Amino acid sequence: MNAPESFPTYTSTTERVLTWLDGSTLHIRFNHPARHNALSVDMWEAVPPLLNLARDDDRVRLVVFSGAGEKAFVSGADISQFEDMRAAREAVKRYEAMAEESLMSIHDFPKPTLACIRGWCIGGGVNVAISCDIRIATADSVLSIPAARLGLGYRYSAMKNLVDLVGPGVAKDLFFTARRIDGTEAHRVGLVTRVCPPDGLEALLAEYTGAMAENAPLTIAAAKAITREILKPSPELDMERCSALIRGCFDSADYAEGRSAFMQKRKPVFTGH
Repeated sequence: MNAPESFPTYTSTTERVLTWLDGSTLHIRFNHPARHNALSVDMWEAVPPLLNLARDDDRVRLVVFSGAGEKAFVSGADISQFEDMRAAREAVKRYEAMAEESLMSIHDFPKPTLACIRGWCIGGGVNVAISCDIRIATADSVLSIPAARLGLGYRYSAMKNLVDLVGPGVAKDLFFTARRIDGTEAHRVGLVTRVCPPDGLEALLAEYTGAMAENAPLTIAAAKAITREILKPSPELDMERCSALIRGCFDSADYAEGRSAFMQKRKPVFTGH
């Protein structure tokens, strides 16, 4: 059955970012394999419009970011553009604003996001990954933040995401040394949520896409929003918003469906309402 015309069509603004909807999962794939999916300007700029569409699309319950090919998730920013985009002071401001907008659009997206990592995940690739809610990776993936070898300054938002995720000690270790770690160590230090053998990534991803398709969207959205409130400094904590999100779950048709399904010993069918 064809989708109603009111639903958006996901078309990227560049051929270097592929996108498609598979069931309730929106896939956004960085497609620059000749440069190991290094992020060029057009790739950064393609992400926010796609997420703006997905925000209000009830079909979308999960957004998955991945890299084309077998060698890289994202190997960093496309440094071939640095001389043009980052050499002059004003160009630096424009470049940083563009990257910030793209990363924050991922970080602030109200639905679950997942980074599916195979191969190189370097610099800007790590920033994309830690802007997501969940990161899965193959054990032989390679992760690194090489800013100290390039003389780059890191934005507050990127450093905060890293520290919130792995703690200040691990963040300093990775940032100060610029060393490379594999997926297994990344999992051990908390940079990656789950790790799998090289041939197990598709099955692990399917586990997540299946769970998001079946579980209650309002409950997940509330958990994501409340987690964000927990991480705020105490004076900024919005307890009323947390309470309203919980009330919304209990007042929803999905909650009634969940109770009925439990009593009838069947799988619930959640609609997000």
